[in-house]
Amino acid sequence: MGAKVIVPGDARYPQRLLEIYDPPLVLYLRGDAEIIDKPGIAIVGTRHPTPYGTGVAERLACDLAARGCIVFSGMARGIDTAAHRGALNAHGRTVAIWGTGIDEVYPKENRKIADQILDSGGAILTEFPLGTFPAPQNFPIRNRIISGIAIGVLVIEAGEFSGTRVTARCALEQGREVLAVPGNVTNKLSWGPNTLIKQGAALVATWEDVWEALPADTRLALTPPEQPESRDASAASLFQAAELPAAEKRVFSLLRSDESTHIDQLVERLCSYLSSSEIFSALFELELSGRIRQLPGKYYVRTM
Repeated sequence: MGAKVIVPGDARYPQRLLEIYDPPLVLYLRGDAEIIDKPGIAIVGTRHPTPYGTGVAERLACDLAARGCIVFSGMARGIDTAAHRGALNAHGRTVAIWGTGIDEVYPKENRKIADQILDSGGAILTEFPLGTFPAPQNFPIRNRIISGIAIGVLVIEAGEFSGTRVTARCALEQGREVLAVPGNVTNKLSWGPNTLIKQGAALVATWEDVWEALPADTRLALTPPEQPESRDASAASLFQAAELPAAEKRVFSLLRSDESTHIDQLVERLCSYLSSSEIFSALFELELSGRIRQLPGKYYVRTM
């Protein structure tokens, strides 16, 4: 597998993990051993996010990674995957901490992201031996590593009984900074971050909010701002709408990265300007170019 075995006392063992109550006795690592000890933020959340949660996770991970901050997460479906994707979009580096063996990619559909993490200079880390399958009890155990290896934990969308609560509790016990992105009070996935904010977690709306929570020496050590980074706080995108043909530009302007729009809404709002065939064609071209993506039920959102 090309993996390395790291134990406490090894120079490559992350120093922050030595600070926690129960550091792993062994770590299996694929990728760059140096970055697991570099300053970074863990981004965690639900496996079933809303478009808003996915968009915010990608945008914040992109902006932080563009500034040299390592993005730690668990490569689970949902917010974790969005965080890794955002860091990769910024050509930054990210570390995935698994609840399986180093030879067991989980979920299987994230095999491509795992390869991209390694190709971009990132790393995959686990304390579970080869052949360990994704047993449910492994992931709460794994979560203490996600929080312990990072400077702080950023929570984006989590239900009342989600595993993200375990990670946040571990972070508090380990003396790590806890941050949260507020959500819609009528959405059950907002219970976790909103409750954390009420209990004293730092409220995060942009990367600057995370930056302010970092120690001063860490901020100085990190890379100055680089491109690409998201520009618009409400609908961040790495693509410029001005480069689009007129029909695509008009359709694109109605879509957001944090809220899905149904195709019927687009047709209704654009019927005075474009025919249905022109709207369908514009959506097809935008999706083909990677500027938007289609969700189940003919809903559309912007990509990063």
